[in-house]
Amino acid sequence: MMAMAKEIERKFLVRGDEWRHGSIFEHCCQGYLITDSNCFVRICILGERAFLTIKGETEGISRLEYEYEIPLDDAQDMLNRLCIHPLIVKRCFAILYYSEKWQIDEFLQDNEGLILAEIELKAEDQHIHLPPWVGKEVSHDPRYYNINLTKHPYSKWRGRTRTK
Repeated sequence: MMAMAKEIERKFLVRGDEWRHGSIFEHCCQGYLITDSNCFVRICILGERAFLTIKGETEGISRLEYEYEIPLDDAQDMLNRLCIHPLIVKRCFAILYYSEKWQIDEFLQDNEGLILAEIELKAEDQHIHLPPWVGKEVSHDPRYYNINLTKHPYSKWRGRTRTK
């Protein structure tokens, strides 16, 4: 089943640990089968579910996105045998703030130390309430795209911005 045809998303660095209180997470592992400048194909295991995602080129904070649930065993096999390494490994937290669903990604392994907050919007000009733990916006900085964190892990950045 397709999740959506257009993704509009803003990303922010996270500061402090206030957001952790009472939050729960799911483990996430994702890898890329195809990384083209116009489109990429990703395999993602989130908790006990797996997805194949196809995303188009980013224009502003929008892009085409098609997501389909796939068998967990197939996803694990593709991550191990077909995806570009290193894989993206993170903890994904879902937090409601002013009835808006935020996702906090706490990256592990090669991207450890990076924590990003994301919110998906219905329109590019949609008003959002920024939680107190939201820091600098990085929506337009391609270094923070998951696909680029595979190619250039956060642990290798010089002068990287601390998110804690």
